[in-house]
Amino acid sequence: MSDHSEAPVAPVEAYEPPYYAAVFTTVRTQDRSGYSETNSRMEELVKDIPGFLGMDHARTPGGLGITVGYFRDADALTEWRSNAEHRAARKRGPAEWYQSYTLHVAKVERSHGFTRAQVPQSPIAD
Repeated sequence: MSDHSEAPVAPVEAYEPPYYAAVFTTVRTQDRSGYSETNSRMEELVKDIPGFLGMDHARTPGGLGITVGYFRDADALTEWRSNAEHRAARKRGPAEWYQSYTLHVAKVERSHGFTRAQVPQSPIAD
């Protein structure tokens, strides 16, 4: 959904399957008017959906954007899809902000993750 250069770099944790992933891939137009504000609002709204698990974002140097939203069940995903403000933003997307996009919704059947443990820094001896 957005460029999060200031956000911590960490993927959404691996949850116990099954759950759903909505993969939204975009190439944006030059028109940015209202995009950041709408994007921020969508990120606020989706967090209020019961069953929303988190979201990962990436953007390539060439301009391909990928957002993956994770939802506990199909009902959570349906609630997000049915949200009135989200529906309005989905209409604006192809009309103003996206050169192209794809949406893939998948049921996650396997999931695992890894996080390197933090090693305490030893004091530097003089």
